[in-house]
This record gives sequence, structure tokens and C-alpha cells, in this order.
Amino acid sequence: QVQLVESGGGLVQAGDSLRLSCVASGRTSSNYAMGWFRQAPGKEREFVSTITRNFSTYYVASVKGRFTISRDNANDNGKSTVYLQMNSLKPEDTAVYYCAAKRDYSGRFYSTDSDYNYWGQGTQVTVSS
Repeated sequence: QVQLVESGGGLVQAGDSLRLSCVASGRTSSNYAMGWFRQAPGKEREFVSTITRNFSTYYVASVKGRFTISRDNANDNGKSTVYLQMNSLKPEDTAVYYCAAKRDYSGRFYSTDSDYNYWGQGTQVTVSS
């Protein structure tokens, strides 16, 4: 079992930056693909970014060049962290952001929410114009 806890959301103005963090604890190891998804009011949850166990990254077109995903593998306490650095934020980035994890040994990308086994509770990001 893996527990995911996000933090770092908030209210910012257009053009500002935020860094989201997701701490993974439990049966964590480097053999997980990690992803970020978001859900805006009245819309379906959508893929934002993923980072593989081999540190390869992939982004949805709307955030490419503005968002950066990164990860630290498990430390001595057995916790690992994935980050989402968000720059040049736009009002359309407003959403609840969710961290997700999928056990994986292949190094593949996963961009569909049904691929992921574990989810955090979400953190609100609001960007005002």
C-alpha cells in the first residue's frame, strides 16, 4: 500500500509560480511511475504530467514549457517525493491537482487515470487574472 500526500497549492496571480509536492510513503520504491492530474470545476480529470522510474518525463501540450516534473527516490525513512514546478501560471490552470502512483518495472509512460493504482487527496490551485 502506498500513501500519497500533496501540498503546495494556493491562490496566485497569472504569471506567478507554484511548486507542488507529493510525498509517497508506505511500500515505496523507485519502481513506480508518478503522475500529476488535475480537475477543474465542471470538467473531467485530465492528465498533466508523468515521470517514469527512469526519470523520463512527459507533459500535456497545454503545460509543456511551463511545468516541470521531478522526483526524489526513497530516502532513509522510506519516503519519496515528486514535485510539479508550475511557472507562468494561467487562469485556465485553476484546478484541484492530484498526485498518482503506479507500480511499474517497464519504464513506460502512463497518461490515463485508470492506469494508476494510488491517489492523493488533491491540492487546490487557483490562478486569478
